[in-house]
Amino acid sequence: MSTKNVSTTPKNSARRGLLAAVAAAALLMTGGLVAAAPAGAADCPSGHFCAWEHANYDGQRANWSGDDGWWESYIADEDSSWANHGISGPGIKDHVKVYSSSGQGGHMTICLTPGQEVNYNGAANDNGDSHTWAMSC
Repeated sequence: MSTKNVSTTPKNSARRGLLAAVAAAALLMTGGLVAAAPAGAADCPSGHFCAWEHANYDGQRANWSGDDGWWESYIADEDSSWANHGISGPGIKDHVKVYSSSGQGGHMTICLTPGQEVNYNGAANDNGDSHTWAMSC
């Protein structure tokens, strides 16, 4: 059995530290699924898209982890603020498109990027009826 001597001079220690940092950064960038970093204002579970009936994340909240082609009556056409706390990763649909009609029909009212929270949007206000997770807006 042979052993290999590894130099522990400051130069080699610094090089190993730099390589470890680069490897860690690469792992974070290409690693597994991660929750999108929420802005923190909205109370929305990790992995979900949420819509509230009032501005500033107030009133009743609906939340989904998947697509929904027909929103419940208390939130359909009553949505005034939104948060995308979905999961991001390579090949993962992490954007949320909200539509004005059921079955992802009508026009897109708003599209949220990963981690995005919108406390009010006049054009999208009281206009959502369905949504889908997508690769981009």
